[in-house]
Amino acid sequence: MARPMPHPLPFAGKPPYPAAMEPVADYWTLRDQLEWQVELGVTEAIADAPVDRYAQPDEPAAPAARPRQTAPEVPAPPAGPDPVAVAQALAARARSLDELAESQSGFDLCELRRGARSFVFADGNPAARVMVIGEAPGRDEDLAGRPFVGVAGQLLDRMLAAIGLSRGAADAGQAVYITNVMPWRPPGNRTPEPAEIAMMLPFVHRHIELADPEVILLMGNTPCQALLGKTGITRLRGTWDEVAGRPVMPMLHPAYLLRMASAKREAWADLLAVKARLRGDAL
Repeated sequence: MARPMPHPLPFAGKPPYPAAMEPVADYWTLRDQLEWQVELGVTEAIADAPVDRYAQPDEPAAPAARPRQTAPEVPAPPAGPDPVAVAQALAARARSLDELAESQSGFDLCELRRGARSFVFADGNPAARVMVIGEAPGRDEDLAGRPFVGVAGQLLDRMLAAIGLSRGAADAGQAVYITNVMPWRPPGNRTPEPAEIAMMLPFVHRHIELADPEVILLMGNTPCQALLGKTGITRLRGTWDEVAGRPVMPMLHPAYLLRMASAKREAWADLLAVKARLRGDAL
């Protein structure tokens, strides 16, 4: 069945026939008219106001830029006490090793203390001629509350015994006094961070002053970095240096010797140099 021809769109002006005689548009006529308008590009059936499409720019206008959203200003947290300054004041007030241990154990600006089991201060004879300074407690030291008691500490005891020294000796001439830069175990035995070392350094210096050793042994990189401002223990070892007017011997850490047995020859040479210094042979 043939579809009827669409009714032509009305033109502006007077219709060609009286309105009363205008034929009623049927479904097919209205549909054809709508499809024809769609083909011409009509997209809106009714608008709020007439739009002159010929007056529109060829390129669509760029969308207006959104105003930049800035994050709300967050007030800076109030400045807290300077950990290094607080440590310096506490260390300076200590008149004995017991007072120093009490002040340092109560120092609450170092986060390491919150994760450690024990405060590890020192071990051995405080009157010893030789003071050993290591890095920080490990797991065994954290459990025992004493420095150098694990496998590396047992090797250290044998090394010192080889030149006639012992942490358990009552005679100051044959005794050693052992401590660490850090009194609390870092999580996972990681290397202490520079900020952590800096806030403990006043306590270490005061520890040296109160113990007053003749010779200091620095075990590994961290104590060399803290007290000498130098790193590279394989270069530093075997060469005498000075801290607070006292001779200092940088040495390979016993834990390193457990991994690198070939380095024990160098460690033995350093121990012999320490023995000679104590005898007065190396000046």
